[in-house]
Amino acid sequence: MEEMIPNEDFPKAAANQPCCVNVEAGKAYAWCTCGLSEKQPFCDGRHKKIEGMPYKSLRFEATESKEVWLCQCKKTKNPPYCDGSHNH
Repeated sequence: MEEMIPNEDFPKAAANQPCCVNVEAGKAYAWCTCGLSEKQPFCDGRHKKIEGMPYKSLRFEATESKEVWLCQCKKTKNPPYCDGSHNH
């Protein structure tokens, strides 16, 4: 059995700035909510190693093809999009 990560001090800030991503209309994405993913800002399933598994990816579908800024500090009030919370 894999060792679990203690559920303390989550979510972790992956970075203190947003990540610019080009999304495609109709395509589904999974944004990391815990901050542990090595594929930031997207989920790689590492949240499953946190005790009690209190986190899951936030799935969203792009409604149009465009450039978006995704949060990496995990403090946004408008997930998965950056709202500048990393500045506070």
